[in-house]
Amino acid sequence: MTIAIQGIGVSSGIRTAIGKVLMLSRGSIQAEPGMVPASEVEAEVQRFFDAVQTAAKQLTEIRKEIPADTPPDILEFIDTHLLMLQDKAIAEAPAQTIRDEGCSAEWALQLRRDQLLRVFEDMEDAYLRTRKDDLDHVVNRIMAILQGEGRKEPVEIAGHIMVSEDLTPADIITLHHKGASGFITDFGSPMSHTAILAASLGIPAVVGAHGASSHLHSGELVILDAANGTVLADCASESIRFFEQRLHRERERRNALQTLRDTPAVTRDGERIELQANIELPEDVEEVRNQGGDGIGLYRTEFLYMNRDQLPTEDEHYLAYRQVIEGMDGRPVTIRTLDLGADKQCEHQPEPAACINPALGLRAIRLCLKETDIFRVQIRAILRASAHGSVRLMIPMLTNLWEARQAREIIDMEMHSLGEQRIAMDETLPIGAMIETPAAALTADAFAQMFDFLSIGTNDLIQYTLAVDRADDSVNHLYDPLHPAVLKLIRYILEAGRRCRKPVAMCGEMAGDPRYTPLLLGLGLRTLSMHPASLPEVKQLIRKLDLEQLTERVDKLLRDPSAYDLAGPVEALAD
Repeated sequence: MTIAIQGIGVSSGIRTAIGKVLMLSRGSIQAEPGMVPASEVEAEVQRFFDAVQTAAKQLTEIRKEIPADTPPDILEFIDTHLLMLQDKAIAEAPAQTIRDEGCSAEWALQLRRDQLLRVFEDMEDAYLRTRKDDLDHVVNRIMAILQGEGRKEPVEIAGHIMVSEDLTPADIITLHHKGASGFITDFGSPMSHTAILAASLGIPAVVGAHGASSHLHSGELVILDAANGTVLADCASESIRFFEQRLHRERERRNALQTLRDTPAVTRDGERIELQANIELPEDVEEVRNQGGDGIGLYRTEFLYMNRDQLPTEDEHYLAYRQVIEGMDGRPVTIRTLDLGADKQCEHQPEPAACINPALGLRAIRLCLKETDIFRVQIRAILRASAHGSVRLMIPMLTNLWEARQAREIIDMEMHSLGEQRIAMDETLPIGAMIETPAAALTADAFAQMFDFLSIGTNDLIQYTLAVDRADDSVNHLYDPLHPAVLKLIRYILEAGRRCRKPVAMCGEMAGDPRYTPLLLGLGLRTLSMHPASLPEVKQLIRKLDLEQLTERVDKLLRDPSAYDLAGPVEALAD
């Protein structure tokens, strides 16, 4: 009898894997309370420092083994963990606890982990909150060294499906390059590093498959269906043949995608669709160009504030932006202003007041309008960088028109200041609003009148509309991009753009999911921005669609008052 385990499917490429299970022990390593004699405290401190250095050496060796042609955004996962091993909060604070409390290195590290995890769990931003996984992965590596536990992979990896409670970025990258066919983890969400890496590497994975490591066993044949987030074990031969045929078709389609890089995304009836990319680092530009992106629809700038004690200078901003703009060689670059919350503080930045519900607290434009000096530095840098190519500036998390007016006033003031100093810039720089709250969506007409363009941020729009934290794997099954309320808001934003003759784009994860591409085009979207790895598949699908017919079918579908479960009808739009 077939056993099915449900989780969250993730992959931007091949969505099927068939192979034998290999179990990996990668759960969180816990320490028991322990004390050391006063005479051994300094030796215990040194033992801790030695473990941190060994962990860094391990990651450095893993990084050296990664092929040189690996995209930069993959390497960044390892680099993040190496940076964390240099952070005083991890690399030094436990040593002080050993000295103050006379406890073992393991227990000091456990206490520090628990303290830091509470800080991450209180963060308002869903993406940053899931970065507690990074902390746990780094601490587990140090803890394994302290406890003398090895983290050796099985000898035979190629063709197998790896199953574990959780996997670190180092695990995933290493196992992928050794030929693993797919990954299954007990824990994880769509925003976990396991999910992000699977999408970046184009390999099938199912995360958040609770109980998988308990119910599956090494050596048994399983089918990993990332398209539906399902793991099947003890399958009949007919099921295996069905998925083998599907895997063959997926590989053929993937190979065909490589020929589309320089081909425009044009529908069968001649409508050109702009396919842009979301990036986080200047190094990501190379991948955008390799995948044939028409531009950058979302350049997240938060990396400039990460892993540092001082705020970034205007020149640091400017040089990073200029690198991206010049790398895109005239193609448009949309730079989003700072979208961090009060949970992520830099030195000399005032501490925020306690927030009962941090998800609704001081973040993005709210933070920028409170700490205007930080905002002005970034605005000046973006304006200066705009002299080097096609640049657009985008403001996130707007909910009120007074926020928009204040932001525009600051931009105008800095533009005037630079003009007086005769500093080069694009004086006609387009300024846009990111529509990612129900409040902004329902007042989209007013925002469209005030700004040059709108961009729909579906990640937060869906989360706030449905009151679902998509990083929480106990409720993220309720996170539904096809909920009628979400689709009505998207349609309302698009209609507002048409009425005001302002372009509307979409830069959330929904834009890069081929399941939704026909629906979004039928609704009226003509610019989609996504992870670079998603560009070829979305482009291939667009070239098969007839936009005029699609628009009629989508309009009919959404006018049906009985249509609530839209997954099936939306999937049929691609036929």
